[in-house]
Amino acid sequence: LAPQWLALAEGVHRQLRTALPADYAATLRGVFRDGGRMCVAVDEEAVRGVAVYRTQTNTFSGRFLYVDDLVTDDRHRSQGVGRLLFDHIESRARELGCGSIQLDSGTQRQRAHKFYFREGMTISSFKFGKSLK
Repeated sequence: LAPQWLALAEGVHRQLRTALPADYAATLRGVFRDGGRMCVAVDEEAVRGVAVYRTQTNTFSGRFLYVDDLVTDDRHRSQGVGRLLFDHIESRARELGCGSIQLDSGTQRQRAHKFYFREGMTISSFKFGKSLK
């Protein structure tokens, strides 16, 4: 991802991930180093949406594409941006030989859940976590 797009993506990305460290570029470089990828939806030089994803393999799902983040600019929701990003992600998953797309979504994000259901996603399990900080 070109540095100018990374800088433009930051404002939209922070709408979802408000706790991202101050050095956004360094944080994303670490994500990319660990296999993460980003796609950006752009309209006339303005970022309208951001998706961060990666491929993973585990014993339950085999090879899958995991979506870290999928966010549309608040001012441009329900205009097809999320659908465009999701379609791109699905296409990449197929190209990369993945058997599924997976993501986690906070329980409070009901609008996002409606979108994921419309895109054919289902709730397949609970996710548990324990902070070590």
